[in-house]
Amino acid sequence: MDESWVNSAERIGADLHLELSGPRVGRAALIRALRDAVRSGRLAPGTRLPPYRSLAADLGVARNTVADAYAELVAEGWLAARQGSGTRVAMGVPPTPLRQWGSSEAPRHAGRVPRTGPPRARGPRHDLRQGTPDASAFPRSAWLTSYRRALQQAPNEVFGPGDPAGRVELREALTEYLARARGVHTEPCRIVVCSGFAHALRLLFGGGVLRGPLAVEAYGLGFHRELLRAAGVRTVPLPLDEHGACVDRLGRERAVLLTPAHQFPTGGPLAAGRRSAVVDWARARGAVVLEDDYDGEFRYDRKPVGAVQGLDPERVIFMGSVSKSLSPAVRLGWMVLPERYVDDVLAAKGEREAWASVLDQLSLADFLSSGSYDRHVRRMRQRYRGRRNRLVAALATHAPHVEVSGVAAGLHAVLRLPPGTERSTVKAAAWQGVALDGLAEFRHPETDMPAGEGLVVGYATPPEHAYGAALDALCGVLPPQVTACAPQPRSPE
Repeated sequence: MDESWVNSAERIGADLHLELSGPRVGRAALIRALRDAVRSGRLAPGTRLPPYRSLAADLGVARNTVADAYAELVAEGWLAARQGSGTRVAMGVPPTPLRQWGSSEAPRHAGRVPRTGPPRARGPRHDLRQGTPDASAFPRSAWLTSYRRALQQAPNEVFGPGDPAGRVELREALTEYLARARGVHTEPCRIVVCSGFAHALRLLFGGGVLRGPLAVEAYGLGFHRELLRAAGVRTVPLPLDEHGACVDRLGRERAVLLTPAHQFPTGGPLAAGRRSAVVDWARARGAVVLEDDYDGEFRYDRKPVGAVQGLDPERVIFMGSVSKSLSPAVRLGWMVLPERYVDDVLAAKGEREAWASVLDQLSLADFLSSGSYDRHVRRMRQRYRGRRNRLVAALATHAPHVEVSGVAAGLHAVLRLPPGTERSTVKAAAWQGVALDGLAEFRHPETDMPAGEGLVVGYATPPEHAYGAALDALCGVLPPQVTACAPQPRSPE
């Protein structure tokens, strides 16, 4: 092959795939191929085509052949050419609907006139589901600054296979941050980076590091229970009360999964006595405590609640992520492990990092070390506290009979409803375009804990400008207060 031809083609234009027919490429074949590419929608309106010389070099034809083909398609209206802007696919050229693969017949809907009415709205008008922060509040500028700085300072090894433990820069930054902000005792060699809490569970149980049975809180995410069930792990529900999980009900389980900082979804921290008790149980049984610190940074009306891990780093696996504090799109989490589990977790993960982007790891490391993460969390803590307060005030005004709980921390609240009204309220909310979760969705199917009815309302999800309307819509679907009527005395006969 002529290397000078290859080098010139690489220098002077972008790639363009054309389906050419016939033994030789001529003007007619090129026009036909370009027309088909536009008609099929592969070349969208406005797409810039390669310069004459570039496409001619790629196809091995004369430059004039490409120039003549472009000129004819411009004259026919398929392409548009402007001085200094190159040649582009003309705007307003409608593509032909795709045909079934291998079919020579025109699709049945060909020739139909498209609907001219407004597009149907996708998704709910008001999203009050738990689990996600305000996506519009992602700190784009600060993150971009950290990303650029991390990319500029990254050693060449970063662009090779990744360390399954995670970049040491991130593990060092996490060691400092978690000790300072969450009371975690660890060192970089005991931290394994993952893509989030679900990934951590898969590594621990799907990878054979831990085995069941696993004690869990009576209310929690069904997704996590299904994940564990798929790994062959039996979950045993622990009842809850105003002090958190009833850890005195623990028995022969090999591990227990808790949300001690803010029980999900009912709210409230695990009481101090129960924190000590569950660590004592783990020591006596040779078991381990799995601590899900899913929103530990967001506290409002109480003193900070540190990590259970600080009581015994060799009996607690501490797991966290940035999905609530920053964004689930970043896909970064971590496990702080007792020393005896580190090698097994790394073996389960594999020889190379296959889940978490190394560049994102370096960006998060810079974001933590520069103080940008702390500033973002403080800003969002203030915003979410304001939203929490607005929710409580709206309920006090429009639905004072509805009790709200679990609001001392986190990104959601629980609205307690009268018996028999949860399902109808969720259905009414859906009809009004309000997406929220019923409390029953989070109940473990095998628990003997008395069922309560309520709504789990995420006040972090809507963008700031839409939050007021979301609260109005929520109050509009809540059940009215039911007043018990005293029996009327019967009139004497």
